[in-house]
Amino acid sequence: MSDFAGKAAAALNELLAVMARLRDPHGGCPWDLAQSFASIAPYTLEEAYEVADAIERGDAAELRDELGDLLFQVVFHARMAEERGWFDFAQVAHGIAEKLERRHPHVFAGTALALEAASPGGAPAAGAAGEPRSLDPSVNAALWKQWEAQKERERHAAARRRGQARSQVLADVPLALPALVRAAKLGKRAARVGFDWDGPEGVREKVAEELAELDEAAQGLAVQGVSAGAGASEATTPAQAPPAAVLEELGDLLFALVNWGRHLRVDAETALRAANAKFEHRFAVMERLARERALELTALSPAQWETLWQESKRTPQAAALGEASGPADTAPAATGRA
Repeated sequence: MSDFAGKAAAALNELLAVMARLRDPHGGCPWDLAQSFASIAPYTLEEAYEVADAIERGDAAELRDELGDLLFQVVFHARMAEERGWFDFAQVAHGIAEKLERRHPHVFAGTALALEAASPGGAPAAGAAGEPRSLDPSVNAALWKQWEAQKERERHAAARRRGQARSQVLADVPLALPALVRAAKLGKRAARVGFDWDGPEGVREKVAEELAELDEAAQGLAVQGVSAGAGASEATTPAQAPPAAVLEELGDLLFALVNWGRHLRVDAETALRAANAKFEHRFAVMERLARERALELTALSPAQWETLWQESKRTPQAAALGEASGPADTAPAATGRA
């Protein structure tokens, strides 16, 4: 065992011992002892998002800490499973190692990739430490095809263990995924069996169709009092809730947009996170400008908001975020800001 592997094993054993002590019925932590898989699951999701946040901010020290928090979640779940006699951490680690070897036969089994066309640039180009390497398209396609074929075999095997003849196409797309991520996965999974648009243009037509249907469903909302002005409150009371048709059509539109992004090779979740960050930055700049000018936010007119909005896009960070141009070049209407 290398020195690195030895240190990693020692550190992991230390963490496992800490977890065992926390869950010890005799002298453990009352809070940790009271937890279950269900009560810990929200924390697991939260820690995964905090890892992603640290990556987006490029904070290496925070990333190290957040990865530790996420690892602790894995250890926590494994410990509770061990207490029930289901499995332990070693089986979890062995299982993922075995799965990765199974899904990478070109690395561990000496199997050659089935390239659709020979490419002189098939080997990944070397990149800086920690940076992604460029990947030849034919190699990427072969890797994806091999990976998905192995996953499909695993799904069929799991279906047989459950007594099913074949796995259902959408059966194992996790319900707990963020809605945008799950929508993309559902669309991708359906596409594998041929249920998909021919290309981005077809999805674009679907987006236009769903937008028109949402417009039609939304007719009369202002008359019912569910107008843009009602958005001043973050909470929507039952009396303000939009008709079911509006909710349904908005969902259909979002689903179509996610799949349009999939055809454009854009991850909708990533795109929306970037848009959120852009909006947060612009709004923070507007708040600062308003303070400097002794302006009260709640008293600003639509024209004043628009002036601040346009100024916010000209800050150095705005330019770095690509905010100088884009679909949201005009500030949201003053009566409909979220």
